[in-house]
Amino acid sequence: VAQRHGTSIPHLCWHPAPGYRADGNCRACMVEIEGERVLDASCQRKAAAGMKVKTASERAKKSRQMVFELLLADQPERAGSHDPASKFWGWIDAMGITPTRRFPNGERPSTDVTHSAIAVNLDACINCGLCVRACREVQMNDVIGMAYRGHGAKVVFDFDNGMGHSTCVACGECVQVCPTGALMEKNLLDTAGKRVHYETRSVDTLCPYCGVGCQTKVHVKDDKLLYVDGRAGPANESRLCVKGRFGFDYIHHPDRLKKPLIRRDGVAKDADLQIRRDEVDKYFREATWDEALAKAAAGLQRIQQRDGGKAIAGFGSAKGSNEEAYLFQKLIRQGFGTNNVDHCTRLCHASSVAALMEGVNSGAVTAPFTAAKDSDCIIVIGARPTENHPVAATFLKNAAKRGAKLIVMDPRGQNQGLARYASHTLQFKPGRDVALLNAMLNVIITEGMVDIQYVQAHTEGFDSLKAKVEAFTPEKMEPVCGIPAAIIPRTIPIVPAPREALRASSAHAPSITTVPAGYARHSTAGM
Repeated sequence: VAQRHGTSIPHLCWHPAPGYRADGNCRACMVEIEGERVLDASCQRKAAAGMKVKTASERAKKSRQMVFELLLADQPERAGSHDPASKFWGWIDAMGITPTRRFPNGERPSTDVTHSAIAVNLDACINCGLCVRACREVQMNDVIGMAYRGHGAKVVFDFDNGMGHSTCVACGECVQVCPTGALMEKNLLDTAGKRVHYETRSVDTLCPYCGVGCQTKVHVKDDKLLYVDGRAGPANESRLCVKGRFGFDYIHHPDRLKKPLIRRDGVAKDADLQIRRDEVDKYFREATWDEALAKAAAGLQRIQQRDGGKAIAGFGSAKGSNEEAYLFQKLIRQGFGTNNVDHCTRLCHASSVAALMEGVNSGAVTAPFTAAKDSDCIIVIGARPTENHPVAATFLKNAAKRGAKLIVMDPRGQNQGLARYASHTLQFKPGRDVALLNAMLNVIITEGMVDIQYVQAHTEGFDSLKAKVEAFTPEKMEPVCGIPAAIIPRTIPIVPAPREALRASSAHAPSITTVPAGYARHSTAGM
């Protein structure tokens, strides 16, 4: 409320991004509430009608000043601090606090540089707990925690390992929210371990890697990408994964090809040849873009003239824009006179689109993965979002922690993925997905777990489906799919609401099912 009305209250352990609960442990945001004896943390106190809050009373200001002086006692001198421009030092300036060092210095932990992307400077840590909440409650990786007690309490990684020796997945969420410079991007540090602040420009863009659609803010100096922050987009809510935050150093890598290469005359092609970086010049020579494009065009024209346009095929990439996809198919169809053109998205999702069109009369999915927030049951089949779409996986893990039922069905198992958050894990035999799903349908129908009113009002072909799955009992499907017959009925009741509730209200519990591209390539995926 204070921020909405333009009132600035110091804070260190509070963060505005979704998923961060107010903790109130730094005590930097204390305010005075009229009629109450003690001060209260503004981040945790909710506004109420008739409440009168004094954010700038002498009592509140003295309390906040004492808090910052105590925190300052455990900080390095500003000139030698790891990030003199951190949020912490910004509040020191805003409050006009002059470091007096009237409190004795604490013990100085050594810097941890074992991680490939993140530097850990616990001498700058104030135990605000933001990194713990970022890791355990937002990204749900459960790596960072607090250990020991009282004055000896500190941030640890796993069992007090070095960060680089822990199970950290390098999502960088902790770096983005740290207010003191205790956690920083390693590539921004000088030889003394101090962050170098450049004059940069920021560009709002999207992460180009997977299809989640994470919004990012890229910080650039002299057209060189320095670091990336997550933005509060609808798909990521400021979250990023290791690729989205740290996966762009290839742009400036010395081994990156920056000029076209043309095979040298007399060098034969060999599909099995492994060419080392230092051997490239033996097989290829640098060329201009005009020469390379002319040579590629001449090769395609030669094939067309010799064998006809149907000897040429084009395969487009989803990394390109819609406009580029349009131009590409136009090149193949009009330029070479053939319809031999395809696109990787068609390969991935043709069966999904066909099934959706038949089932809900729309080729688009009916719910985004963020709908997991409102779901009471989540089914993930044949997908590994923690590896392929880590940001999307955070919403599934958040929902499971909230109490939603998470059912993971995967022939490979997911010991390190979603399985540890799952209510049920079904590791069926490879290629036996349909047998398992038909057995589940059999139980749902025969046990009367179907909302008949909804089926009659909104669906077609239910009687045909009922007759088709009648033979797929869990007992018959057990040797086929590998799931014990007794397990399937125990899994089913948590998908819809209990039968009593269905009969009373004809209402299902909100649920969502996620289906991956790999599953869509199944020979019977459209079913």
